[in-house]
Amino acid sequence: MRSTASELNWSGTLTYTAERIVRPGTVAEAAEIVAGAPRVHGLGTRHSFNDVADGPGVLLDLTGIPTDLVIDADDRTATLGAGTRYGVVAPDIDRAGFALHNMGSLPHISVGGAVATGTHGSGTTLGSLSAAVRSFEMLGPDGSLRTLDRTDPAFPGTVLHLGLFGIVTRVTLDLEPTYRMRQDSYGPFPWSTFTDHVADIHGAGYSVCSYTVFGDEISEVLVKTRLPAGADDADAPDELFGAPRLPGSPGDGHHTARDGSVGPWWDRLPHFPIESVPSHGSEVQSEHFVPIRHAAAALDALRGLADRIQPHLHVCELRTMAADPFWLSPTQGEDVLCIAFTWKKHPEAVAALLPDLEARLAPFDGRPHWGKMSSLDGDAIAALYPRVADVRALIARADPDRTFASAFGERVLRA
Repeated sequence: MRSTASELNWSGTLTYTAERIVRPGTVAEAAEIVAGAPRVHGLGTRHSFNDVADGPGVLLDLTGIPTDLVIDADDRTATLGAGTRYGVVAPDIDRAGFALHNMGSLPHISVGGAVATGTHGSGTTLGSLSAAVRSFEMLGPDGSLRTLDRTDPAFPGTVLHLGLFGIVTRVTLDLEPTYRMRQDSYGPFPWSTFTDHVADIHGAGYSVCSYTVFGDEISEVLVKTRLPAGADDADAPDELFGAPRLPGSPGDGHHTARDGSVGPWWDRLPHFPIESVPSHGSEVQSEHFVPIRHAAAALDALRGLADRIQPHLHVCELRTMAADPFWLSPTQGEDVLCIAFTWKKHPEAVAALLPDLEARLAPFDGRPHWGKMSSLDGDAIAALYPRVADVRALIARADPDRTFASAFGERVLRA
């Protein structure tokens, strides 16, 4: 078990304020720490760009607990340690003949952290990574373990938990039979062509992502196609809404293959392979979710800020996500367009821009990603999430002495 002083997040823009960060090697060690600490909070792979994973007292880094992958072929589930990175375990799931429904663009993130913050892949018919959770084990404030599953009335309010209910140690995920995929790139698209057809373009594949810097075009649309069972290949159209198919690039250790070649799901759903370094800390991120029916209007509203956005922007990636029933889900109860900004490492300038950017999205009920930069306070969040009071009640019952409280939870949820 390793203990350290304060550390930085992935981008080096946030210093954790906890007294110490501890990396237990077993669930039993984690339980002992929780039972003996007046304040404790779970910490994943440090890919959040705000203080959602910070807290007073002890931070528990669960990445040292073994994966201990257990696949139940009959129930089609995989149970694994919450600190496990998707890219580490996905090939083992594939070798067993199964697959996950989706993955994020980064396979480097932990299962527990992604689930806790509503992190997602892309696909209009595909829910967030939280939607794959069948059940999970959680340490309560006394260090005892309990299991919650979909039959529990509290499950929809707890699965996307922001670390405020306890320490999740193991997660059981839905599986499906393994499949193969290809990626093809199309572009560029004139701005009006894209906004006129944004829902259809993002429905052109199993998982679709688009890229822009809010100029006159969408520079690229990346279409990830799932092959039918038993097929060795699948044709891809030569154009998409008038935009030609681009040559793409083979997998090179930095990006997964975008040249139409066929590969396993775990090497096509993410944008980056697990052995890559997708960023050198040269960025900060913000992301907002708007209903797809508002997609064109929301994008046009943001484009009005292009002169202020562009000096600080690497790229904006557009993704989609299906609705789910979780009380803290940013899906708004309907399918959404996810507008994800990868900013240059200008945190002060981005923070100054965000209030105006979020004001542009307010008419479209823009909800921020829980793990990324935002200026919205508790009042704004309460107006966007009708079941915030119910979440607070669940937290009060699960943690009456506020062992798992955090500054983020108090500021954003008033919990």
